[in-house]
Amino acid sequence: MSLDENAVTADPHANDAAPYSGGDPYADYRTGDFSFTELVDLADRRLGAGVVAANDEFFAERENLLVRERAVFDPEHFGHKGKIMDGWETRRRRGADAENVFPAPEDHDWAIVRLGAPGVIRGIVVDTAHFRGNYPQRVSIQAAAVEGSPCPEQLLADDVKWEELVPPTPVRGHAANGFEIDVEHRFTHVRVCQHPDGGIARLRVHGEVVPDPEWLELLGTLDLIAVLNGGVYEDASDKFYSSPTQIILPGTSRKMDDGWENRRRRVRGTNDWVRFRLAAQGAVRAVEIDTAYLKGNSAGWIALQGRNGENGEWFEIIPRTRLQPDTLHRFKLPAQAVVTHVRLDAFPDGGVARMRLHGALTEQGAADLRARYAALGG
Repeated sequence: MSLDENAVTADPHANDAAPYSGGDPYADYRTGDFSFTELVDLADRRLGAGVVAANDEFFAERENLLVRERAVFDPEHFGHKGKIMDGWETRRRRGADAENVFPAPEDHDWAIVRLGAPGVIRGIVVDTAHFRGNYPQRVSIQAAAVEGSPCPEQLLADDVKWEELVPPTPVRGHAANGFEIDVEHRFTHVRVCQHPDGGIARLRVHGEVVPDPEWLELLGTLDLIAVLNGGVYEDASDKFYSSPTQIILPGTSRKMDDGWENRRRRVRGTNDWVRFRLAAQGAVRAVEIDTAYLKGNSAGWIALQGRNGENGEWFEIIPRTRLQPDTLHRFKLPAQAVVTHVRLDAFPDGGVARMRLHGALTEQGAADLRARYAALGG
């Protein structure tokens, strides 16, 4: 996203949206096509993310920033503090005295988000849905790497190094404002700042998970494809209804759209498929395929293939096997499968809620992961 700074300076309302006039509040919402949104949201609550602190949340709570669903708008929803918005909204900042009624240029509000999965950030979406004239004039975003479980006071200490990902930049009201990030570093927290004040509906932080290799080695047996352990969705034949990334999210699915579901396939002799990359080379010993909540639309049959290395040959891990709807299926492998990639085929189409690859990192995989972790500042 690139907005004209000079235009904003000349007209501070240049990026306002029109006042709500009734009907569908999203009818005039300004969206964008950001390729990085294919990557996992590191700030997903399902991964353990949270908004740990904010300097002000007078009108609307900071926790709304990470709600999964898109923001809703009720024109009649007011409370004793004023209009209630589905987002994070701060009070209007004021100047120091009657001669300086506007806030100082450096004044701003901030919120700190703990990423559910530390990693490399590739893109950020600052969504100002329904904030039409009360969005921030500019936003800036910083990130830090602080291991463990730091409290807000520790994150705000002078010795914490915050790296600027987005300098103060104009944003549009009632819009998805996207920012591509090109910083090769592993981060655990982000801080979003509003200049000088206002409201943000949602925050999404897309990137690649980089797990702590020491922790994975301590665990021994683990889910080698899990998002939290560095598994990555690479490609799929179809993602019409939902993202294939959901197959490797933590926990069990809670409803039909909390998994991967594709369109009804009409071309005979073809099938749907999804491909994943492990964080590093691993030895798989057991597989789980779950079709929870997929009752009339689960995959009829599945097969699983593996590959060792980017140019390795694909080989069979699980042959074509019938699935039952709304059921957890467990497969004990006759011999461990050493892989860096897997491909799940669905015949002819249909949904899968979750997939687990139980095993351990190989010596080579552990060494490769340690090297990457060190290179990214871990």
